[in-house]
Amino acid sequence: QVQLVESGGGLVQAGGSLRLSCAASRLTFSSIGMGWFRQAPGKEREIVSARSGGSTYYADSVKGRFTISRDNAKNTVYLQMDSLKPEDTAVYYCAAGPTGSSWPPRRYNYWGQGTQVTVSS
Repeated sequence: QVQLVESGGGLVQAGGSLRLSCAASRLTFSSIGMGWFRQAPGKEREIVSARSGGSTYYADSVKGRFTISRDNAKNTVYLQMDSLKPEDTAVYYCAAGPTGSSWPPRRYNYWGQGTQVTVSS
């Protein structure tokens, strides 16, 4: 079965950086759309970034600070997070296999287990 495994979360001070990784298995990785979401305590899950085909999306709240990238040889998608703010604190999830025709896609077939990111002020 398809597996997505996130890593790279942790505790960082405001202004710092983290790079999240999401390793995928049992997927035709190079041709599949990927996304990053986050969910803060008491809040709904929100999309952070998506990359599908030649298109890339960033939420306004992270634009200019976060960068999504992928290494098809390693079946891995990354989320580089710079200039982190306390409001970025959340569990971050990667997702693969978008469904539907909306952009950015918010429904995916596969999800990782999440990794905690905590930004202290």
